[in-house]
Amino acid sequence: MNKFLRKLNKNKIFLIMLAPAVVYALLFSYLPMAGIVLAFKKYTYAGGIFGSAWNGLKNFEFFFRSGKALLVSKNTVLYNLAFIILNTLTQMTVAILLVELNGKYFKKIAQSLMFLPYFISWVIVSVIAFNMLSNDFGFVNSFLVSMGFEKISFYNNGKYWPVILSIFNVWKSVGYGSVLYLAAIMGIDTEVYDAAAIDGANVFQRIFRVTIPQMAPTMVILLLLSIGGIFRGNFDMFYNLVGNNGILHPATDVIDTFTFRALITNNDFGMSAAVGLFQSVLCFVTVLVANKLVNNYDPDYSLF
Repeated sequence: MNKFLRKLNKNKIFLIMLAPAVVYALLFSYLPMAGIVLAFKKYTYAGGIFGSAWNGLKNFEFFFRSGKALLVSKNTVLYNLAFIILNTLTQMTVAILLVELNGKYFKKIAQSLMFLPYFISWVIVSVIAFNMLSNDFGFVNSFLVSMGFEKISFYNNGKYWPVILSIFNVWKSVGYGSVLYLAAIMGIDTEVYDAAAIDGANVFQRIFRVTIPQMAPTMVILLLLSIGGIFRGNFDMFYNLVGNNGILHPATDVIDTFTFRALITNNDFGMSAAVGLFQSVLCFVTVLVANKLVNNYDPDYSLF
């Protein structure tokens, strides 16, 4: 006990610095987990979370009997896979280009401009998208007409939206994500580059033989963290860009938007909690499986 108290006293400054993060995690990550019980209850305003009656697995039946469980689950996974792949490739490419390009001021300006979209609300992005894709006065259709082509009704055709959503997602996240890979590149020993240059390696050989392999641990960790949310759609993006346009739902509806609309329509909090629990369990299992595969390949790259 005395040894423990001495350690506390010795590291008290670090513990005080850590305290806000611990309190934040407890309040906003662990304490709300008590609401999981709603997934197994028939929620009423009078009974509240803990006073409402239990109803077993009936809250899960709504989602699986709706006829859209498979569709929205497939859309969620496929969109997230596309986002993970595209974001990883673009963020790594941008980070490498920023390091390799000459011009200190150019790199600073370019990085600032790429970082700016990260701070733009999806509500504002939806306005930008509408002014670009609108059938009547959108920039894209105006350009197509000026070039002698027919207009494209983007908001009445779902086949274009996987590409549209992917482009906006990459545009929004490339600046922030590239910073993480930049930090990984900055941590590479410069002597490795000097040795490669002495051996006659050109720029591309240094990138593919030194930079990318050295970035692999960071890339794997970020991929594992991204996989943890593969069954969770970016609600802000999908809802603001697509909204309640039923024509686009077969191609754009994800678990989160489907649940939100069902909650607004039926006012059933238990159903919403059940779907949230379903997503969390799937995400947890996916992380465990992915981490196990990585651990079998190289234990140094795994999360735990």
